[in-house]
Amino acid sequence: MRKFLVVLDDSRECLNAMRFAAMRASHTGGGVAILAVILPEEFNHWIGVGDIMREEARERITAHFEVFAKWMRDRQGVDPELVIREGDPVTEILGQIRDDPEIGVLVLGAGTDKKGPGPLVTQMSRSSGSLPIPITIVPGDISKEKLEAIT
Repeated sequence: MRKFLVVLDDSRECLNAMRFAAMRASHTGGGVAILAVILPEEFNHWIGVGDIMREEARERITAHFEVFAKWMRDRQGVDPELVIREGDPVTEILGQIRDDPEIGVLVLGAGTDKKGPGPLVTQMSRSSGSLPIPITIVPGDISKEKLEAIT
């Protein structure tokens, strides 16, 4: 089964990327893999404190994932999987693509502010020519209705 890989973060544009991935998966018989990346610098504390912070980050990610997963299951009939990795986001995205041969498309949400589409979209676009899969970049301010029409 082909999976759409989408990155879970705290950005506003993440929501449209999730919607797009779920709708495309639903319409094409595919799946959705949701990747959350924990930055390693968040845990540069004493070992015990770092472990507690890491566990708290995983709990926040899981709670955030469950909101999207419920919507995907209830509205789109798609049961997403959650993958949590630690490290540099670009490195971990590439690693997940390499490690899961069912991933067929990377879906990213583009930011709408004047700074550009966001660091992840910028960095992944630079390496898009050497990726083994296509990237779909979803505009951060696209309406739900427009998403439904194009998926």
